[in-house]
Amino acid sequence: MSHELKTPIFNLTGYIHTLLDGALYDPDVNVKFLEKAAKSADRMSALVEDLISISQLESGQLKMEPESYDINEQVHEIFEQLEIRARDRKINLMVKDGCDTNMPVYADKYRIRQVLVNLIINAIQYGKDEGQITLAYYDMGENILVEVADVGEGIDKEHLSRLFERFYRVDKARSRDEGGAGLGLAIVKHIIEAHGQTINVRSTKGVGTTFGFTLARNAEIYQKQIALIKG
Repeated sequence: MSHELKTPIFNLTGYIHTLLDGALYDPDVNVKFLEKAAKSADRMSALVEDLISISQLESGQLKMEPESYDINEQVHEIFEQLEIRARDRKINLMVKDGCDTNMPVYADKYRIRQVLVNLIINAIQYGKDEGQITLAYYDMGENILVEVADVGEGIDKEHLSRLFERFYRVDKARSRDEGGAGLGLAIVKHIIEAHGQTINVRSTKGVGTTFGFTLARNAEIYQKQIALIKG
């Protein structure tokens, strides 16, 4: 944690001191340095928020507030939010043919939004330019399986079992450049497990990666699955 915080703090301090030492009055660099300082501050703030979230999830302090809602509608709302980011890399966001229909689930809508946003942003960052990200839903009886698939470089098998660990990153240099702290997937896993469900990943080098997680269809099923966890 201290290592992850040190980089944005060091950068932020450096930019501010450079501005105070005279760069503030240099029109060629002052705005650029302020933008860089703001980016470092945003990264530090996001890291602190992630640390608070994962601490609450791991300690059981963060309670889920489930409700019935249409996850397909939620997916389309997230697509609209991330459209510009995806367009920058010419990546197409789509729902798989045959899946683009009402898909009721019983879950904490805000927390599942966190899960979907994290998985889709990861897919944008590590997918191929001019590729696509596909959301799909599958009937698993009591549960609905939600999959997020990208067309990308894929992940070596040696990394797959550790992807959901805190601070673990497959490509450390690239993650730091893009502001990643290695907490997103750990938070995703805790949110899904707090719903009494599971998440998994499969990947093929040079083809792409697919994350899949399950959610209860309705309140009765949800309560039954949560009761099993609590024993």
